[in-house]
Amino acid sequence: MKAAVLHEARTPLVIEDVTIDKPGPHEVLIRTHAVGVCRSDLHFVDGTYPHPLPTIPGHEAAGVVEAVGDEVRTVRVGDHVVTCLSAFCGHCEFCVTGRMFLCVDSSVRRPKGAPPRLMLGAGQDARPIAQMLNLSAYAEMMLVHEHACVAIDRDMPLDRAALIGCAVTTGAGAVFNVADVTPGETVCIVGCGGIGLAAVNAAKIAGAGKIIALDPVAEKRAVAETLGATHTIDATSDTAADEVVAITKGGVHHAIEAVGRPQSAATAVKVLRRGGTATILGMLPPTESVGLSAIDLLSGKTLQGGFMGYNRFPVDIPRLVDFYQRGLLDLDTIIADRLPLNRINHAFDELRRGDATRSVIVFD
Repeated sequence: MKAAVLHEARTPLVIEDVTIDKPGPHEVLIRTHAVGVCRSDLHFVDGTYPHPLPTIPGHEAAGVVEAVGDEVRTVRVGDHVVTCLSAFCGHCEFCVTGRMFLCVDSSVRRPKGAPPRLMLGAGQDARPIAQMLNLSAYAEMMLVHEHACVAIDRDMPLDRAALIGCAVTTGAGAVFNVADVTPGETVCIVGCGGIGLAAVNAAKIAGAGKIIALDPVAEKRAVAETLGATHTIDATSDTAADEVVAITKGGVHHAIEAVGRPQSAATAVKVLRRGGTATILGMLPPTESVGLSAIDLLSGKTLQGGFMGYNRFPVDIPRLVDFYQRGLLDLDTIIADRLPLNRINHAFDELRRGDATRSVIVFD
């Protein structure tokens, strides 16, 4: 199969022939149809987060089940599926207490020292490829645990469905699961990429009162307005946070950071009202930290993470598909471009510039 291989951080990916193994027990072989170009992948490509190399990035994907291994019970050959990096075992402390997104059980992940399932080259020169986030989706095929994917309605377009695997699950999950926004509450979303725009759309679905979106790019602010933002502000303005506080007469109930920069996380805290909650979704550099001042604490403010939108993806993803099919979730507006696999480096360049909302790699 063809795949986009990362050999060294901060270098372009190379399209190469890769050999993929047959599915073993509890494994599913998926023919990839679409993969979103997510900033999380860029963090690994650019070396901000380390990863064993060579590897195949990509995690926000949708496709069709090609084959299944022994003991697979959740999907069948021919099923249309969306993958999710937060694979779950179903029996650890986190899973049985309803926090499947925190599961780290080795039974659903490729353990260290296990025989490689992806190989570059052939014969004695063949080299193993490390599977990124247990998915490696920038490839014509994916070999994943059955608890890393979920079957969806076959009428759902797969290029839109791919976005649900990360951006929408994270952004909408931040609204529905993490922040638990109730009708009438005010929300500020910092950053209007794929995750931020999904949060804007979800805030509208949740019945939020004022929905304020911050981003430095005018075109992305316009998209946010299309998806439900009642106000948009240039994030580079020195008065951006003050404007949010003024619009909401004291600050927002919920601020959602969807960029991954210390400055945007600080803005999310600054725009809160007394008793407000800031949810940080972006992947900040590993050495960075975010905090609350003594005054923030005395004001009852809360700071929390929101990894993968605290999802229960076997339930959440089909529901989000239903939202799209009923016209509530607008995935068409979020997608800026559809590109073939051989333009993956161009897609990452666009992501670095920060001008586009979401690009999708599509396979014929």
